[in-house]
Amino acid sequence: MSPNLPFTNRSFTTRSFTTRLSLVLALLLLAYGAFVALLGRQVAAEQEQESLQRLSHGLAKHIVGHWPEIASPNRDEAERTARGALLSMLMAVNPGVQVYLLDADGRVQHYIGEPGMVRQEQMDLAAIRAFLAGAALPLRGTDPMGSGVPRIFSAAMFPVRAGDVRPPGYLYVILDSPARDAVAAQVGADRVWRGAAIAAGTGLLVTFGLGLFTFRRLTRPLHSLAQGLRDYSRRVPGAEPGDGLAAGASTRPVGDEVQALADAFADMTHRIESQAEREQRQVADHREMMASVAHDLRTPLTALHGHLEALAGETAPDAVRRGAVLQAALAQSRKVSRLSQQLFELAALQSTEQVLHRERFSLDEVVTDAVQKFELSDVQPSVMLHGVPPGRLELDGDLQLIERALTNLIDNAVRHALGSHPVRVSLRREGAQAEIVVEDGGPGLPGELHHRLDQGLSLRDPPIKRSSGGIGGLGLAIAQRVAVLHGGSLRPLPAPGGGTRLCLALPLVA
Repeated sequence: MSPNLPFTNRSFTTRSFTTRLSLVLALLLLAYGAFVALLGRQVAAEQEQESLQRLSHGLAKHIVGHWPEIASPNRDEAERTARGALLSMLMAVNPGVQVYLLDADGRVQHYIGEPGMVRQEQMDLAAIRAFLAGAALPLRGTDPMGSGVPRIFSAAMFPVRAGDVRPPGYLYVILDSPARDAVAAQVGADRVWRGAAIAAGTGLLVTFGLGLFTFRRLTRPLHSLAQGLRDYSRRVPGAEPGDGLAAGASTRPVGDEVQALADAFADMTHRIESQAEREQRQVADHREMMASVAHDLRTPLTALHGHLEALAGETAPDAVRRGAVLQAALAQSRKVSRLSQQLFELAALQSTEQVLHRERFSLDEVVTDAVQKFELSDVQPSVMLHGVPPGRLELDGDLQLIERALTNLIDNAVRHALGSHPVRVSLRREGAQAEIVVEDGGPGLPGELHHRLDQGLSLRDPPIKRSSGGIGGLGLAIAQRVAVLHGGSLRPLPAPGGGTRLCLALPLVA
């Protein structure tokens, strides 16, 4: 996540799923509460105006009926008598109303109030006629004071009198004047809305508490599953650093259940696909290895079969000829035996992850015995101990496996050495490890074999193919596997004078 993001965004995304649901619920409840409050205020105002207009619906008609002089042709008399009576009566009953006399066209002719109060002289006759026709309430008309806000009103038509040459006008009474609004706001609005706010806030808090409790109950299994995935990801075997489930466990925010499940699903998909690819490669490698083993076995077996046919076909072979054929057959037989034994040992070593037969023994004695075994066999080139004896070095491990690995290294060096340059074996102590170095004067390791040993890669996955066909490096693969099982390694060392130098490193007893 970018460090430039606001802190609130980072803190929100790192919260648990339950917490985020609760925050969203709180925001939705607040928004809903605000919407309901505004709507309720609008509805309440609408109902209040409708109620006021219904209660005062006949006010104008009542005034016209009880004070007929208000519509008298003698305007001066109306001014003197009706205005004073109406003003005192209306101020006593409801000081918030405003009374206007309109002509037949809806224009203000006279009004009760201070001079200059009227700024809008033309009234909306359509609203007045709808009121007189009994239209649904509330009905709003023009505000003569020019506020631009439609006002509820009461209206009545003056009675038609004999001799009138002009049509009668209207009595127009504004029921919700600004003065009334101000008084109502001071007296009751704050109290009403304070009570409504307390009731709404209490309801929202109760709803939020119930929602929070429900969310926690519903997401508890999800949280447990996410926690289990995180715990498993920390101990998942074979996971590479920075890859897959193990990496997600250390980087994803703690408590983010949904993201943890999404990452786990993506990691599981990746691991399944990777496992399928590995299995396909293993199947292909297995087929290739079987073909290489068949090639390696077919060559000596064919030669052995040929030698045996030669012996069977000779009627009277001389002793020299018979001995040579037998020696060649024995050589091929030994080759088949060695190859099959190496394959068996490698398969057995690859099927286990630990040393089964541990004992404490002297490694320097094992090295000395192995070298003497080759010296007594009179092999060429010769095998010799090299360097200063390190003294007694004790190792805790499988004596037979260590001896087998060392024998493979020496035998491999003898078979690939050139000329009379001896194979040299040295033993030295390096810190808490013993290092057995086997060097020869041969052509050196093939490029791929040297690369795998140098990088600590397996020599058997996939198998190494020789240029002449078949598989190579079985003896080295066994030695490498033995070293790994003992917590050590097999690696190549620089050989300035040419040849091959291999180091078998094994941990000593503390």
